[in-house]
Amino acid sequence: MFSLQLRMWLLLSLLFGLIYAVLVVLGHSLLGISNVTFYLFLSIAMMFIQYMIGPKIVEWTMHVRYIKRQENPQLYSMVENLSRRANIPMPRVGISQVPLPNAFAFGRGIRDGRVCVTEGILRLLDEEELKAVLAHEISHLKNRDVLTITLLSVIPMVMYRIAFQFLFYGRRRDERGGGNTALIGLAALIIYFISNLLVLYASRIREYFADKGSIDLGNKPASLASALYKLVYGSARANQESLKEVEGLKAFFVNDPSQSRKEIRELSQLDLDKSGTIDADELRMLNQKELKLSFGDRLLESMSTHPNMLKRIKQLSSYKVGY
Repeated sequence: MFSLQLRMWLLLSLLFGLIYAVLVVLGHSLLGISNVTFYLFLSIAMMFIQYMIGPKIVEWTMHVRYIKRQENPQLYSMVENLSRRANIPMPRVGISQVPLPNAFAFGRGIRDGRVCVTEGILRLLDEEELKAVLAHEISHLKNRDVLTITLLSVIPMVMYRIAFQFLFYGRRRDERGGGNTALIGLAALIIYFISNLLVLYASRIREYFADKGSIDLGNKPASLASALYKLVYGSARANQESLKEVEGLKAFFVNDPSQSRKEIRELSQLDLDKSGTIDADELRMLNQKELKLSFGDRLLESMSTHPNMLKRIKQLSSYKVGY
């Protein structure tokens, strides 16, 4: 697990080193230091606005209704016990009134945490599977990775705005003797693309963090693996309208619903007894196999917010229960 943490910190350092280098270069060329400062503060301001109103947007989009203990004692107690075990403040517990089975955590910080489940997941998972998923979401809050992703997302945003400014308004600057601004704009666009891929990579890493966190909180790897399998199956059965409704928020989810129809074909081979679950024996057999992903699978994963599901469950098979 330390190697994953190390990669996350190295990625954070790499991305911020990249933005620092680009700003220094632009500051000594045509843009001028004042304009660099303007773009930087503009992006920071936009991220601050997103930080402030982001939770409300998630609530509206996902039709979240927060509950008290008496409304769903089992769900509330699960979140309460897991947050106590994780040593974090008790988050608000919500139910999202959408049929797509999933769960998500969000908030402005660890003291503003919210853990939500959809109505669909409550009908799909058994108690042990649901607890494993909730522990995954609690781990996102404990790891503070929502804030990390927000900070990282500033970088491609800055690059995109610099590229837009130079590529669309560069010709006018060139006519005034400003230099080859289009070339700088193209360079910024390339850096935007690269940095965005790195942010997606960071998003995938945080899913591994949360999976390991769920096991560390006392859940069986097979319980989380089985929950992921059921979530993929449930998402594959969902209608396209349900998938479109949550498209912009899929990075918050336990799995990527838009990839479910492809993933269900891969995961069905793990369910050897066709029980609709993945048990400890099936997980153990996966651990002994060597996965070989095609170039297409690797390319698709590099453009996704979530890891390849087969790789992810393979990683789960190597964990031991934490408590």
